Amino acid sequence: MIKAALSVLLVLVAVSSSFGKYTPKTGKRVPQTLARGWGDQLIWAQTYEEALYWSRSRNKPLMVIFHLEDCPHSQALKKVFSEDNKIQKTLDEDFIVLNLVYETTDKHLSPDGQYVPRIIFVDPSMTVRADVNGRYSNRMYAYEPSDINLLLNNMAKAKKLLKSEL
Repeated sequence: MIKAALSVLLVLVAVSSSFGKYTPKTGKRVPQTLARGWGDQLIWAQTYEEALYWSRSRNKPLMVIFHLEDCPHSQALKKVFSEDNKIQKTLDEDFIVLNLVYETTDKHLSPDGQYVPRIIFVDPSMTVRADVNGRYSNRMYAYEPSDINLLLNNMAKAKKLLKSEL
């Protein structure tokens, strides 16, 4: 009886672990403090300048997330964002990622104002993708937890580089 119960428990543990979070092809990575909870298995750039360099040298678009740790809207988006396996996989394979809790001096990253949460895409040619935005006219780069499918569509748009001959 005990052997049967242990066998069933082992099978349940094995099955439940296969439905967990996204794990990169290279295996589980040590969580970075730079992730700030947005995707612990992703490799995050430390600064905007570093992210631009990686984007250009690897010919991948850059996703910049502006947020605040104590903002309830940022926290709600972070929860859905970090739990979505498709977003995490796409970011790991096709993007350079940076999340910031402060504003940069580059005014191109706040074309319609400074608010959080805000997600901006930058092409490897260092062009801010103004054509890839959210659904709000007064906060063009804002996303809510219910906008995850729109964000996935925008990520697909951002993957189509403006100039592929870099």
